[in-house]
Amino acid sequence: MSLKNHYYYDEANCEFVPIKYNRVEQVVYNLSIWILSGVVLTGIGIILLSNYVGTPAELALKAENEALFEQLETTRSALLDLDSQISNIAEKDNEMYRSVLGMEKISYEERQAGVGGSDPYDEFDVYSESTSELLKWTASKVDNLERRIGIQQLSFEEIKNQYNINKEKMGHIPAIKPTAGILLSGFGMRNHPILKYPRPHNGLDFRADVGDPVLSTGNGTIKYAGPQSTLGKIVIVDHGFGFETLYAHLSGYAKGIRTGVEVERGQQIAMAGDSGLSEGPHLHYEVHLKGRPVDPLYYFFADTSPEEYAMFKEISETNKNSLD
Repeated sequence: MSLKNHYYYDEANCEFVPIKYNRVEQVVYNLSIWILSGVVLTGIGIILLSNYVGTPAELALKAENEALFEQLETTRSALLDLDSQISNIAEKDNEMYRSVLGMEKISYEERQAGVGGSDPYDEFDVYSESTSELLKWTASKVDNLERRIGIQQLSFEEIKNQYNINKEKMGHIPAIKPTAGILLSGFGMRNHPILKYPRPHNGLDFRADVGDPVLSTGNGTIKYAGPQSTLGKIVIVDHGFGFETLYAHLSGYAKGIRTGVEVERGQQIAMAGDSGLSEGPHLHYEVHLKGRPVDPLYYFFADTSPEEYAMFKEISETNKNSLD
């Protein structure tokens, strides 16, 4: 950029005469112009970046906040999964452990351990609506899970104490699976495979090949071992305390099994088969309490994991056909 000419008026000659600048003055002038322009443009750039993009510190904070929000979303999923697991444990606690021991069930409302009063998480209101909502939900869910876990721990302590009081009874309760096969059909109304109409299915059907071991599910006495109409060869075990179990469609009996013989939990009493009115080899298993059939699924607590129990329950609820 050149230094522009300035003029002065020469009255003697009646004309404008250009002012002459030396080389140094021109260089100083040009540098001044470039420096001033650079400063102005830099300032404008900083202002634009600050308003529309953000400072480096702001950008770093924004990225950090996004990462934290994503982590909270992941935590939400984990908490929902944990909530489901605790609910399954609570259901098993009520339907199996407490039912078997004759203890009063803990209601759903008690297990939820709700709290009232004003909003205990209003300190999160200073954040954006989405962040505040997520933080409040997470804090509330964590507090709720802690209370429910505490209630479950107390329940297990009560069950443990009741078990210690009723050790003899616990040995007689039918508390294990009668065979190693997977569950095929559940308790309740089922479509009969041969008669072709729905009718009450008073037990569970397990997959079993002919000759597979059939085990007594609790301590007791053989009440009957022999044929019985459509159920084929059966064994009935009297466990005392109002409990009896029935094992049907057998191919034979273990050595020494006859009426009046005492058996222990886990002892082989028979072999699976397909005698009687049956679609194929399997084991039909029933539990009777005070003369009435009950769902045996609720009594598999001595050798069944929570995952296996959940699988059996799903099969029982979804498969509407029986094998006998």
